[in-house]
Amino acid sequence: MNYSELTPMQLDAFREVSNIGAGNAATALSQLLNRKVDMTVPSVNIIPLDSVFTKLDAEEIAIGVIVRVLGDTPGNILFIFEKDVAFDIIKSLTGTEEDELSEMGVSVLAEIGNIISASYMNAISKFTNLTITPSVPAVSYDMVAAILSTGFIESGQMDDNVLDFETEFLQDKTNTISGHFYYIPMPGSLEKILKTLGVN
Repeated sequence: MNYSELTPMQLDAFREVSNIGAGNAATALSQLLNRKVDMTVPSVNIIPLDSVFTKLDAEEIAIGVIVRVLGDTPGNILFIFEKDVAFDIIKSLTGTEEDELSEMGVSVLAEIGNIISASYMNAISKFTNLTITPSVPAVSYDMVAAILSTGFIESGQMDDNVLDFETEFLQDKTNTISGHFYYIPMPGSLEKILKTLGVN
């Protein structure tokens, strides 16, 4: 699919799908952390790959949770935490303060990624009637650019322009970014979603 040829109606359909998925993911994250978590309105981005890295500090060390999407609409889900936010989450759930990412910290973040991605995919699965399941999460402690590159390349998106569904989760009213959430579909997945929604 040529992303530049998507119609306004098709883009609206993707936003609606993303909104349903992200709303469920935000609720799951809020319940898990026992604190209010807001989210930005999900966006469907069709942009040059280089532009993805300008949204975040590409050289900043961050912690990413990568979940492969299996089933009818394969792709990758990425949940990227700023380093301090990730350690704060680990502390709030385990009571242990970490300076470096421990094995227990990795397990905690992987489980968060598992719960959030499953909530996102289950909501989309119910809405579209497609079979979508998550893989076992992998945790990456690297530069933002490296984490994002892995997500797009593994999803087979290596053209000049790439597509992702992006949402930012925000903590309380401080607008401190809790995480950047991406669903990066593999080529062919979008057509299946559109077909089930009758806007192909």
